Formats: sequence, C-alpha cells, structure tokens
Amino acid sequence: MKHIILIIITLLSAVEMNAQTIDRATLRQAVERQLASYPESTLQDVYKAFYQEHLGPEHMIDDTAAVRQYLDYELSTMGDECGGFYYEAIGVEGNYVRVSLKSVTDGLISADELMQAFLDSAAARQEPAVDWATKWDAIVAVVDEVKPGLGSASEREMLREASVKKQAVHHSQAYNEAYRPHYRIVHRTIFEMLLKPSIDK
Repeated sequence: MKHIILIIITLLSAVEMNAQTIDRATLRQAVERQLASYPESTLQDVYKAFYQEHLGPEHMIDDTAAVRQYLDYELSTMGDECGGFYYEAIGVEGNYVRVSLKSVTDGLISADELMQAFLDSAAARQEPAVDWATKWDAIVAVVDEVKPGLGSASEREMLREASVKKQAVHHSQAYNEAYRPHYRIVHRTIFEMLLKPSIDK
C-alpha cells in the first residue's frame, strides 16, 4: 500500500511541478485567506505558510527517530491549548495540508499514522518549476497590496535572504502566542487517502 501511495504522489507531484506558474489572482486569494484566518500573522508567518506548500516537509526530516521523538514530546506537553482546526489546506494550490496534533489527542488518528503520512509526504516531494525566491518575491508584492506595511525592513531582508537559500523559518512569537500551532505537513493526496476518512468520520 505504501509503495502504491508513493507512486501516485510522485506522478501527481510531477504534474504539479510542470504545471506550476504564478497565478496572481489565485495568489492574492491565498494571501487574503491567510491574513483573514490568522490576523496576527507577521510577514514571517506568511513566508512559513507558503514555504510549507512550496517545499513540503522534507526540510524537517534529517533524523527519523528524532522526528518521532519530538512528535511524542509535543503530544505529551501541548495539553488542551491546541484548538481550532483538525486540518487545513495551505498555500496557493492546497497541495499540502496542515494536520493538527489535536486529531491525534482526540483519538481520530494515531501518532503512527500521522508520522507515516508525514514521512511519505517528504519522500514523494518533487522540486517545483518556479523557484522559491521568485515565488516569494511575487508573494511579497501581493502582501504589499493586501496589507501594506506588513514586515519591517530588517524582517523583509532576512526573509529575502532565506528565500534565496530555500531556508525554513519558525512561526513568529506573536503567532505562537495567538494560535498555539501544533501540526504536521502532509501531502493532500496522502492525507485524503490515509487520514481524512478517519478524521471526518
């Protein structure tokens, strides 16, 4: 089953890679959705949301054992502070889904299932046709139209440098305090096949 899923995701990712262009209207809708859903978002949080969809969870996985250990730690320490969604699509195309750890603590899926979906998503990722720095420049241009003044000059420079290096960033302190995020990134197709039926049950 796992190998079938990986084959499907690889084929779908290849289609996404070849088809991906910067659609300004769709991009604007995605930026507006991010800022409306999370009004405490800084420019750094906008970067993180779109970076996660563009590059998937691969950057988070250097040591599988450590990844699982941190998942278990997070599950054991987050308490009841993780509210809101069980899952939500992110970015422009919605190719990745944030799956809240609340879905595990509420008994809808197991930690093992979430961990496997997360790892499979990283293994199946393909490099998008549009490079991240180019896409981030387009996102910033749209942010300047939707919410002028978001992000200081130093923050903008830091994020521009990060985009060139394809570096991930953390959520801002303001975002963490407002929303207490606890989630993992899963490719949409893997999510719909392995996790969504149980969460929506």
